[in-house]
Amino acid sequence: MKISSLTNIGASREINQDYLYSSEDPVGRLPNLFVVADGMGGHNAGEFASRYAVETIVDTAQKTEKRDTVAILKECIESANSAIRAHADSHEDMAGMGTTIVATVLNGHNLITANVGDSRLYLAGNELRQITRDHSLVQEMVRMGELDAGKARIHPDKNIITRAVGAEKSVEVDLFESILDPGDRILLCSDGLTNMVDDSEILEILNGPGTLEAKTEHLIERANKNGGKDNITVITIDPELER
Repeated sequence: MKISSLTNIGASREINQDYLYSSEDPVGRLPNLFVVADGMGGHNAGEFASRYAVETIVDTAQKTEKRDTVAILKECIESANSAIRAHADSHEDMAGMGTTIVATVLNGHNLITANVGDSRLYLAGNELRQITRDHSLVQEMVRMGELDAGKARIHPDKNIITRAVGAEKSVEVDLFESILDPGDRILLCSDGLTNMVDDSEILEILNGPGTLEAKTEHLIERANKNGGKDNITVITIDPELER
């Protein structure tokens, strides 16, 4: 397995509210764990929320007695939700903070993914396939047929998310199981990438020449070149499955 991960403040922001975690080694009973979080909240609250959520997820994964990957990921994100809510309740300046989460675990050809919010996981082979579903106002409009995907990319409300870790007392976690094809690569990212770089550009870079590290850097560079209006976080994984 080859892994490359980077986070970047972008061209317009003063702080980086994204946070990532990447481990190809076991985390508790999980064989590996990869997480991207994109925080929200005033002052430093978003920065704190994303880091605190990821740290809670890792800590919970290390301590849980559960054995099923789906159950572990669900417990981890629910624990992060409770932790953020408790901290916000006791720190007035942190009120209203929250974060997106996309987390995944790879076991051979099987990929288990959990998400809340609009950070994404893609599989890249001959085409780019978005596995997660955005919890955002604009994507709900797309799903209901009120807006086409092209207009969604430039809609003024595209950054309004409808679900976040820490936003409510309880959190609904979407879970996905994917079977990888030989040659598939995995991409986890915050919306700082996908709002600036369209799917065709992402696929072109991932399928292009160079090392995985170079491709990850290229994705960040392209997002900044296209405007860099948000923090940008990318984890790319090549499972190196036999072709």
